[in-house]
Amino acid sequence: MAMAVLKAAADSISMDKLKALTSVPEHDSKLTDSTALKFSDKEISKMPKTFRKEFRTQGCTCHVRKRKSGVDTWNYEIRYRRNGYNIAASANNLEAAKQKFIEKLNHVEMYGQDKTDAVPKSFTGFAEYFFETYYKRKVAPETFKNAMNRYNNHLKIRFKDTPIKNITPYMCQTLIDSLFEKGKNKTADEIFCMLNQIFNMAIKHGLISSNPIELVFRKSYERSHGTALTKEEEQKLLSDTAGTPYQLMFAVALYTGLRPNEYETAKIEGAFIRSVNSKRKGSKTEYKKIPIIAKLKPYLEGKDDLKFYGVNRIRERFHKIFPKKRLYDLRTTFYTRCQECGVSDVARDTFVGHSLGKLGNTYTDLSDEFLLKEGAKLVW
Repeated sequence: MAMAVLKAAADSISMDKLKALTSVPEHDSKLTDSTALKFSDKEISKMPKTFRKEFRTQGCTCHVRKRKSGVDTWNYEIRYRRNGYNIAASANNLEAAKQKFIEKLNHVEMYGQDKTDAVPKSFTGFAEYFFETYYKRKVAPETFKNAMNRYNNHLKIRFKDTPIKNITPYMCQTLIDSLFEKGKNKTADEIFCMLNQIFNMAIKHGLISSNPIELVFRKSYERSHGTALTKEEEQKLLSDTAGTPYQLMFAVALYTGLRPNEYETAKIEGAFIRSVNSKRKGSKTEYKKIPIIAKLKPYLEGKDDLKFYGVNRIRERFHKIFPKKRLYDLRTTFYTRCQECGVSDVARDTFVGHSLGKLGNTYTDLSDEFLLKEGAKLVW
């Protein structure tokens, strides 16, 4: 008897501490971890006939769970398990959760119970389902390839077949912190964003009710877009590689602004260098054309085609000349020269393969004459 009294007192203290820590709003204080929830007559009237009768005449209730989902936010999950049904809906406020739950009831009435078993429930299973079913359709092939490399190197080996519902904020925080401690700031930022996408998709599939990454602290990280070479450094790069195939490769990279992963597709096409634009999404291949400017012409004399070594080999040669710079700096240099020489924004963005926006991409079709005229401004 005494032990039971002590246990009840301890439980009471724990609940008081929990309420203090989570700051449960007074008007929601009746919602515990799992509480019976009744719907109003108006809400029941929006339900399909099968469920309307059950909720109204039989006094059926659902269970609602209120959980912390952020610093100042909550998530409400309404779940119904009865007569072979397993229906759940969640949102960041109770009214929205109710609305989504009623929509789920109508969906089940029309199409039957969702086949949730078809969706993998382990972290790796669901992550790979997400990448193949959704992510792959939205990004360029190179972006997808890079994302899968990051996933395999950092997430797959970390979480393996752990059920996705068992992944905690602490587990995510430990991973992010370990990457920052190794100086891999960019990778940490990318992994954080990847986890956020995976968990948000898991919420939409009803596998979890809240996103654990929302409670993870992420250090501020300023992305580096490269540093332009000085004009003296340009000359050093080309003079140090004179008499080797690297000189032409660096000249093309320097005076076209191609991304390193676009080198292999570069071709000479009349007065232009033509290559695949690697940052365009979807299955359709898009090409871009950059005028052969005065600085580049001498290096192309007598050349009909371009042959590049593998990017890693080119990068190694570049680092021997400039150990503290990045190969991507050649692209930054070209972009900078476009600005310094007064090339129009639309021509500059076309040269480097930037999006002109949905409307711009749809209605802008710049003539070769215009592009050559703008390219002629690149003199320094």
